[in-house]
Amino acid sequence: MNSVELRGLTKAQGAFVLGEMSFAVPEGYITGFIGPNGAGKTSTIKAILGLSRPDGGEILLFGEPLAAGRRNLAGEIGVVMDEPFFVEEWTAAQMEGLLAPFYPAWDGARYAGLLARFGLDGRKKVRELSRGMKVKLMLAAALSHGARLLLLDEPTSGLDPVARDELGEILREFMREEGRSVLFSTHIGADLERVADHIVFLMEGRVLFAGPKEELLEGYLRVAGGAESLSPALRAQIAGLREHGAGFEGLLPADAAQGLGSDVLIERASLEEIFIFLGRGRQSHAE
Repeated sequence: MNSVELRGLTKAQGAFVLGEMSFAVPEGYITGFIGPNGAGKTSTIKAILGLSRPDGGEILLFGEPLAAGRRNLAGEIGVVMDEPFFVEEWTAAQMEGLLAPFYPAWDGARYAGLLARFGLDGRKKVRELSRGMKVKLMLAAALSHGARLLLLDEPTSGLDPVARDELGEILREFMREEGRSVLFSTHIGADLERVADHIVFLMEGRVLFAGPKEELLEGYLRVAGGAESLSPALRAQIAGLREHGAGFEGLLPADAAQGLGSDVLIERASLEEIFIFLGRGRQSHAE
């Protein structure tokens, strides 16, 4: 079963267009939603949450079409956005009183435990918290009402490596229960390499890849070599080709690497490198 499924989603916002987007967030897995800033990740998440109306296509949540009049799923979806959506003058303690009535499965003990675990003082106002603490506060709320699906929009942006690693551990803990799933939007590939099972790669409002993480990792190789090794045939196959004084580097489809000479260095590419080189290749092609 898919927790989220997009079928041909389109949405125009001025000059920017989400075009014919189709992908799924399978139940039981963490799906990484990656792409550069401005690729359309936040616009897509807002459409999934019903905060904006698509121009075309269909969105399904837990197998049901997202449409007016359907059963209320607010309690089954936990949300952490890139910017805190709580009133700056609220305290963490006040937030519970305001949020709990909206969630039938609100767990006060769970919320208190998460505040303690995250080192959050319930008496502090939101405006007094650091960015990392605000993210943890949103997480505490999202994890305290029995959500089956977590939607995270750039939660690690601006966080230090320790805080980012801690978030990964929290997501792994969340996934230990059956029937749960995560859509984790970010532009930091290293975060997804650690925790994601599936990847949706977005560029300029289009899906470039959607599938298992290992399929993407096994599909490309990083290649590098001296200028004399860059034949016209090899040049035509490399994505995101970068030439410099010492030679070249770029990304090559794995099935195109056979037969390359020993003068070309071939390495496994990281997710970060795949995103960078494919993104460069897309921009170069557009130019």
